Amino acid sequence: MSVTTVRLQADVEHQLEAIANKLHRTKGWVINQALSEYIDKQNLEQDRWQQTLDAMESATQGKVVDVSEVHSWLSSWGTGNELDAPRPDFERHQK
Repeated sequence: MSVTTVRLQADVEHQLEAIANKLHRTKGWVINQALSEYIDKQNLEQDRWQQTLDAMESATQGKVVDVSEVHSWLSSWGTGNELDAPRPDFERHQK
């Protein structure tokens, strides 16, 4: 484990100490937990951003699903004859 020095604003330091005391943990433990959650959130946001870029590229290439197919699929949910999710048919959309 490494050591990193951080300068905290006084109000943040007081709140950190209060949380640590309430949890019967060290300030270092609270900071590690908070940073781990923050890093996980940032990684998730980066993954979602990349998925958005990939989806936009697919749409640009014409890899889309007709809205009527999506509506039919959604309408089948909860019925005895649920349809499979529609998939883009790239060749059908090329002109």
